[in-house]
Amino acid sequence: MGSKQIAQETFDDAVQENITEFEMDPEEAVREAVQQFESQGVDLSNIVKAVRPPASENGQRQKHQILLTLDALGSTVAQSDVAELPEQLSAFAAQCKEQLAFRYLAGQNGAYPVVFSACQLASGDRDLLLQAFSTLSALLDGQPDLLDATGQELLLQTLREQREDAEMTLAGIRCVRHACLKHEQNRQDFVKGGILPLLTGAIIQHGNSAEVVRTAASALRIMTFDDDIRVPFGHAHDHAKMIVLENDGLRVLIEAAKAFMDNSGVLSELCATLSRLSVRNEFCQEIVDLGGLNFMVTLLADCMDHPDVVKQVLSAIRAVAGNDDVKDAIVDAGATDLIVLAISHHLGNPQICEQGCAALCMLALRKPENCSVIMEGGGALAALQAMKAHPQEVAVQKQACMLIRNLVSRSRDFSQPILEMGAENLITEARAAHRDCDDVARAALRDLGCKVELRELWTGQKGSLAQ
Repeated sequence: MGSKQIAQETFDDAVQENITEFEMDPEEAVREAVQQFESQGVDLSNIVKAVRPPASENGQRQKHQILLTLDALGSTVAQSDVAELPEQLSAFAAQCKEQLAFRYLAGQNGAYPVVFSACQLASGDRDLLLQAFSTLSALLDGQPDLLDATGQELLLQTLREQREDAEMTLAGIRCVRHACLKHEQNRQDFVKGGILPLLTGAIIQHGNSAEVVRTAASALRIMTFDDDIRVPFGHAHDHAKMIVLENDGLRVLIEAAKAFMDNSGVLSELCATLSRLSVRNEFCQEIVDLGGLNFMVTLLADCMDHPDVVKQVLSAIRAVAGNDDVKDAIVDAGATDLIVLAISHHLGNPQICEQGCAALCMLALRKPENCSVIMEGGGALAALQAMKAHPQEVAVQKQACMLIRNLVSRSRDFSQPILEMGAENLITEARAAHRDCDDVARAALRDLGCKVELRELWTGQKGSLAQ
C-alpha cells in the first residue's frame, strides 16, 4: 500500500479528465485513474472510487452520493424533524458501512457534528437514540479522531444510565470500541471517565447476551493495546492492571465463558482478552486458580476444527505460560499434546503454527522435564513440519527455531533425534532467508552441536562495529 495520499477532489478531477479529454466511459475512467495513482505509490483507501455526477447547468459541481445523504440528514437535524430522522439515519449509516472511503469523505465534510446533534435530538426516544448510536458507530469505524470530549461524555452517561438495557449498552460499547482502536488519548480519556467498570459490569449484567459479552470483552482488550503510532508511550500495561486489580476482570471473563461453551465466537474473544491481561506473574497464576486453564484446555480440545478459536487459545496459553509454575500446570493438564495436534491439524495456517510453536517454546523454557514431554508428544517434529510448510513466514521460522533451541539447551540428548528429523537444513535455510532469524537460528544450530560461524563484531581495536 502506498504512503502518499491525495484529496478526493484530485481523484475526481482525474476521472473527469479521462472522460472529457480521452472520451472514456465512466467505469473505464475510474479504473484508469486508480491505476494511474497506484502506479505512483498513492494510497487510495480513503478515496471514493466512483464517478461524481456531472456539473449542473450553472457550472456548480455536484457531490458524491454519501455527501448528498449527509446533507439530507443535516437538514433533518437542523429542522429537528424527529419523524424523518430514522429514515435519514438509516440511509447514512448504510452508506458508511459500505466502505471506509465513504466514511472518510463524510467525516471530512462535517458528518460528526451532524450525527452527534442527531444523538442529542434523539435523547428522549429510546429506539431513535439506539439508531443514532448505531450511525455514530458506523461513522467512527476507522476514524477515532472524530470523537470529541462531549461525545465521550454522552457515551459514558448513556452507558451509566441505561446499563440495564442490553441493546443500548451494546450500541454504546460499539462506539467506544471504534473510538479507542488506534487512539491512545481516547483510551486514556475513557478510562479516566470510568469506562472499565462499565465494561465489566455489562458482562456481568448481560451475561446471557453473546453480543454484549463479546463486544465488551473486545473493548476491554482494546484498552490494553499500544497501537497508536503517534504516541511514544501508552498506558496499555496500566490499563491491564486496572482491569484485573480494580475491576476483577479475570474472574468476570472466566465466569462469563461458562455460559457460552458452545459459542466459538464469544470464547475466542474471551481468550484473546485473557491473554492481553496476563501481564504479571500473579495474574497468570490467578487465571489458573480461577479455572481459566481448564477452560482453555477443554476449549482447545472441543474446538479443534475452529481455526480462530485455536489461534486465540494458543495465544492465551503462551501468555499465561510466562509464569514458571503455570508452565507445569499446563503440561500436567495435557495441553502439550493438544498444542502439537493443533499445529499438525492446521499445518496450512501460519498463524496457528506460529502461536503453537510459541506456546511450546514458552513451556520448554528453563524446564527440562517439560522438554521431555514435548519431545515424546512430537513437538519438535511438528515445529519442523511447520518450518517446511511456511518457509516465507518469518514469525513461524523464528518461533520454531526458538523452540528447538529451548528443547536442547538443557537437554543435549535431544540434539541427535532432532538433527535426524532434518533440523539443520531447515534452520540454515531460515537463517539465510530471513535476517530477523539470524540470531535465533544461529543459537539453535550452536545448541544442536552444529558448526556455526560466529562473527566477532568487535575485537577491541579502534573502529566501528562490523555490520
